[in-house]
Amino acid sequence: MRAWWQDLTDLVLPAECGGCGRPRTVLCPECRAALSGAAPRRVRPDPAPPGLPVVHAAAPYEDEVRAALLAHKERGALTLATPLGTALAGAVRAASGPPLLPDPHGLPAASDGPLSVGGGWLGSAGGPGPVLLVPVPSSRRAVRARGHDPARRIALAAAGELRRTGAPVRVLTVLRQRRAVADQAGLNSRQRLRNLAGALEVATGGDRLLAGAGRVVLVDDLMTTGASLAEAARAVRVAVEGADAYGREAGEATGERMRRRVGKRMTEATRDPEDRNPAARGMTDTSRVGAMICAAVVAATPDGFEINRN
Repeated sequence: MRAWWQDLTDLVLPAECGGCGRPRTVLCPECRAALSGAAPRRVRPDPAPPGLPVVHAAAPYEDEVRAALLAHKERGALTLATPLGTALAGAVRAASGPPLLPDPHGLPAASDGPLSVGGGWLGSAGGPGPVLLVPVPSSRRAVRARGHDPARRIALAAAGELRRTGAPVRVLTVLRQRRAVADQAGLNSRQRLRNLAGALEVATGGDRLLAGAGRVVLVDDLMTTGASLAEAARAVRVAVEGADAYGREAGEATGERMRRRVGKRMTEATRDPEDRNPAARGMTDTSRVGAMICAAVVAATPDGFEINRN
């Protein structure tokens, strides 16, 4: 109800720029340029959490961009979902690469995943599949307090932008919290990893939808330590590998092997990262299932863009 009322208010009352406060505009030209004026780039936090997929961001989280994201998330400036979604669409396009998501302006994009003979992304079954945008979920408490789910709203706007260029994109909200987590504010990178370890899961039936995708793009408004995206990627990998194992090993009673695999992954996820193989720390997943997963965000901390200078 609150979200509906905010939408109506935004249509009737004069707006102000979500970035700089200039009156009678949702986002002024200068703030739009700060958000979407540069080509999205690959970003990586330091240290990078284990299992973090390749991440692309549209802009650094500072100044006007920071103000716009906070206005949308915390102050209910819902009309900002459109420009934020446009920025996210650029990051998704960069993450997914050509030729699946062509840029309408002809800008090149990076490609890191498996391509089919015809040029489309390969699904887990070997055929081309759609690009699925999977929002990282907020807690139910946060959604109730804000009156909306920011990542889902921006993902829907991004999908609409991409579909207008003919891209086979859809939003799949299959991730959910399986247990309560503490507020992330004030936690360092290691504390955030422990707080989120094993916290997410894929809803019933979502595993088969994910397994048929050509590309799974985890999407969020912001990346800081990367802990949320790493946990989301873990949950998706568990679901896709479980669905694949269940489909190929139908003779096994009640999918016992699938449950063992999921249980093993959940156990590994709850360990302290320092207990794992040091050689694997900070590295992205290079398995077949891992190759179909990437991530895109509207913004990342400025230090995360340092990867592009090395």
